[in-house]
Amino acid sequence: RFIACPQLASTVQRCLQDGAGPQPVLLEFAPGPGILTRTLLNAGVRVVALESNSAFIPNLQSLENSLDGQLKVLYGDFFRLDPLRTGMVKPPAMFSSELFETIGVAAAPWSADVPLKIFGILPQSKERNRLWRLLFALYDCSSIYRYGRVELNIFISEKEYKVLTGKPGDVRAYKAFSVLWQVGCEIQLLHMEPWSSFLTNMKNGGLGIPKSMWLPNEHLCLVRLTPRKNLFTRGLKPTNASLFVFMVKQYLAKPKARLTDRLNSWSFGDGDKLLRALEIPKDAQTRSLYPEDYKRLFEALQNSNIFNETWFHDEAMEAIRNVN
Repeated sequence: RFIACPQLASTVQRCLQDGAGPQPVLLEFAPGPGILTRTLLNAGVRVVALESNSAFIPNLQSLENSLDGQLKVLYGDFFRLDPLRTGMVKPPAMFSSELFETIGVAAAPWSADVPLKIFGILPQSKERNRLWRLLFALYDCSSIYRYGRVELNIFISEKEYKVLTGKPGDVRAYKAFSVLWQVGCEIQLLHMEPWSSFLTNMKNGGLGIPKSMWLPNEHLCLVRLTPRKNLFTRGLKPTNASLFVFMVKQYLAKPKARLTDRLNSWSFGDGDKLLRALEIPKDAQTRSLYPEDYKRLFEALQNSNIFNETWFHDEAMEAIRNVN
């Protein structure tokens, strides 16, 4: 895993403490030796340290015992929250309900303020898959998002940040992944740091920097992902958001395809009429559509009953089951 160097900790602390008002609890996952944890505590932040490596637990617990409730140390793996099984699970896997009850954070309405901030360095192994899992949870309002608009502050690779913020027409960066994160969250780049600023406990001593042929990847990027208050408005709801995710993935699987052709392939018939109503050119390619346009298109399709009249609904549900 990567660990922030001491000189970087104060920079991260300033990025995480925005505004002068009361700050929500900060959950730090995989704090390791606690370099940043100590900096946050010295700044008065209330921290929950969620550590999956038992070797780091004793030192963190010693720090916890020296404080008066400002730090809580838990043995658990943030990326093994809510495993797809019922009954007891073996630590460090755990359920989010257990985690939130332990740290004393109650569920908040989606329209309320951020109930919890989360910070950590995303492991480079299966980085995109981990972000996809968080994305599915966001749209389903499951796992950590059952408790409201939980804010993520995470270090991700520069190449993933470029895809996260990709723009229409960018062949290399604009993906379904881009559309769904931009529709779902306000995305803010807080800081960029060269890979060399991070320690590593890898056995071979190397940084293990992922190679990238098409996108820059010289930094780790501290990115804030805050779920939008207006995400679930009009036709988009947690109960049908999985269909929206599937639709965007299907459309951008062939980025040069015309929107009209995609609509007509569902035997919709009035694709041109629908696009005119939305003021979208009929010859527009799927990769030329902005994220907010995809949301508007989905809402219009909801009103057309297309999801109940074609194979689309059944195929989407089957794909979602396979992902889960």
